[in-house]
Amino acid sequence: MEQTEANPANNLALVRHCDMPEDMRIDCVETVSSAIETALEKQPQNYENAAKAIKIQMDKKYGKSWHCLIGEGFGFSITHEAKNLLYLYFNGNLAVLVFKAL
Repeated sequence: MEQTEANPANNLALVRHCDMPEDMRIDCVETVSSAIETALEKQPQNYENAAKAIKIQMDKKYGKSWHCLIGEGFGFSITHEAKNLLYLYFNGNLAVLVFKAL
């Protein structure tokens, strides 16, 4: 899936690439949105807490080995489990990569 709008309930996320099943994608976008909003309310510009919260939630829901990167500028080249990757922009300029490692 390439560059699609997120679930209408959350218009803050723009999905750039996703190979997850639709229900997992929706759940992951909601998890990302909630974690970022909660973490940044407590400590603006501290993405580490949001990334940890996303990883913990994804590990609980979909099994171990999830990883999360959050930042305003990064490149990546990764190996991931098929149908377990989501790359999106949150609030326009905050990139989020969530994936399950092999």
